[in-house]
Amino acid sequence: MNNSNQVSNSANKTNYLDSAFDYILDAGQRSVLFLDTLNKRGNNFYQHIQNKKPPVLTFDYEIIIDGSTLSPPVNFSLARICDRRNSEDKKGKSSQEKRHTHSGHSSEKGKKRPIIIVDPRAGHGPGIGGSKRDSEIGMALNQGYPVYFIIFDADPAPGQTFADVHKTQIAYIEAVIARHPDAERPAIIGNCQAGWAAALIGADRPDIVGPMIFNGSPLSYWAGVDGKNPMRYRGGLMGGVWAASLWSDLGNGVFDGAHLVSGFEDLNPANTLWGKPYYLYANVDSERQRYLDFERWWNGFFMLTREEIHYIIDNLFVGNKLEEGKLELDGRKIDLKNLQAPVLVFASSGDNITPPQQALNWIAKVWGSEEEIKRRQQVIVYLIHDKIGHLGIFVSGKVSKKEHKEIIASIDLIEYLSPGLYEMVIDDQETQEGHSVRFEERSIQDILALDDGLEDEVDFRSVAALSEFNDYLYRTIASPFVRMFIHEGNAELIRQLHPLRMACTTFSDANPMMMPLKIATPLVEENRKPVSPDNPFAKMEKSAAKWITDSLNLYRDMRDQTQEFWFKTMYGNPWIQSFFKAVPENKEDDPVCDPQWLESVDKGGFAEGVVRIMLKMAHAEESLQRRVLKAYNDVIATDDRLNILKEPEFKNMIRQQSCILVADEEKALKALSTLIPDPKDRAIAVKIAERIALADRGLTEQEKNVMKTIRQALEFTD
Repeated sequence: MNNSNQVSNSANKTNYLDSAFDYILDAGQRSVLFLDTLNKRGNNFYQHIQNKKPPVLTFDYEIIIDGSTLSPPVNFSLARICDRRNSEDKKGKSSQEKRHTHSGHSSEKGKKRPIIIVDPRAGHGPGIGGSKRDSEIGMALNQGYPVYFIIFDADPAPGQTFADVHKTQIAYIEAVIARHPDAERPAIIGNCQAGWAAALIGADRPDIVGPMIFNGSPLSYWAGVDGKNPMRYRGGLMGGVWAASLWSDLGNGVFDGAHLVSGFEDLNPANTLWGKPYYLYANVDSERQRYLDFERWWNGFFMLTREEIHYIIDNLFVGNKLEEGKLELDGRKIDLKNLQAPVLVFASSGDNITPPQQALNWIAKVWGSEEEIKRRQQVIVYLIHDKIGHLGIFVSGKVSKKEHKEIIASIDLIEYLSPGLYEMVIDDQETQEGHSVRFEERSIQDILALDDGLEDEVDFRSVAALSEFNDYLYRTIASPFVRMFIHEGNAELIRQLHPLRMACTTFSDANPMMMPLKIATPLVEENRKPVSPDNPFAKMEKSAAKWITDSLNLYRDMRDQTQEFWFKTMYGNPWIQSFFKAVPENKEDDPVCDPQWLESVDKGGFAEGVVRIMLKMAHAEESLQRRVLKAYNDVIATDDRLNILKEPEFKNMIRQQSCILVADEEKALKALSTLIPDPKDRAIAVKIAERIALADRGLTEQEKNVMKTIRQALEFTD
């Protein structure tokens, strides 16, 4: 018995010694590969700078208009994405010559509307929306759309203003329209910051834009849920926009985008300080290239001028003037109620940078009710993901293959929706035809239910007022002295000493301490021996890693709660708030629904009557399947009187007939017999109604009742 115990103890010791040896060997090899990856990241950082920080697009593209040649010059350019499946694009450059300039502005054939994609200019460079084949660009190309991309360089033109950029982007959209004279107005996709920039264009020039998609875009800057959205408190705790003015002075008139990136990283210290580097270390055999590809974009810091960053922070993130209709641009106010094209908002409950409240609450603030949305003939659709993070909204391949694929497939069809507020619901199960998509009618209360109330936004009015006061003091008293001692030399030194840049340069070849890796890395790769997941020391490592993550998350939660407490203590003080009460504005409701439309309830003919029937039938229920909207096109093709309508005319007729139905449905339906007097035409109209009803592959009780109502209105009997 004693002998067997001795043998067992000896075996256990041997196993633990073997396990320890295997783990130490694996940990050492992973450390070498981990450091080598950081070394490559640092070298890529320098190479990216030497190449003038080009977009991280995986698609070839050509520059249509170079913004540096315009007057005034800007650092934004218009690019056309080259689709290799098109014969004209197959003659394009090699992958190493992705960027080339196109001379001239010749028109392109085809009636497919172009799509213009804009990436955020929030510290990083452009291209992340097309950094993978499975991306917004990839999905649009797969569905045959011409795709354009508005890109920007790392350094702004001297003296560049936000108004300059706004005018330039409008000019680019007009240039795309000129290149596609036979197509409808281009659809605009704005990611994050580019979403609110696109919204400004849509409100300022509604005549040049088609459907607009805002992905993770903040337009309601004060919104959020107590205890969950700490980022909105940062501006108040820092005293407002004066800090941006200071950093712009220290940058010799240029604001360093690295400050914005560090703000994003500070939101989740567990991921920044531990989670991301440890995940690379733990999975270094499979994650190196993915890590390097992402870091190339993440560490490509882009600049803004003093004028740009001040305008953005003062008017939007702190002042929240866009939502309230007080934003001025070149002396005119921008009102989001002027949006005319359909709007689709894509948000996520897992987004800690632009939570759903900041992406959606502006709808409630601007229109107030779903009735007002209908009155103004607006179509608004929103889509909420359950858990994807902010970047995943426009970077994740899974999201692209599902949400973005279906969003792009719905771009033309959402114009067929009757004015109102809808939620886009995508079923998880995919068929050969794609995912099943439906549009469910929603109310403003459904959006507000995502929030815990709007009372907490009162505190931010005090922040906006104090921000203006602090910035005035800084610009008047301190700014002249700061500028006196700053020149381009020490401004560049300050930029290079930023911790995020130092993290890259420290591990690059500029550090001679990294030279031994050139010898060690090939040896490790040749003799790599990963440890078994069952190794007890590997399990201890994962437990320790989890403990570190949990500890940092605890620190983050305590920090955020403390910041929220002090914010509310300062700005929620009734005495402070009494100084900054909002002055109510007298807003007159203009008759957006054309009075002539309402007078035309019994005027028109077969086309008007059929469109009215289609709308009533399609919206028989609160949920509307996308295949019903697709059936509209089939119906148009069945009759010459409908087929002669150009698509814009047909969509305008949808708005007109929807307005008539909403204003007085009973009268609108009674007038069908006047619009369609011929019995043969009435039979055709009934068949069309049946086709629309059966497009969703079923006939519900509500649809049967609507069919009965339509038959009675037409005085039709089999």
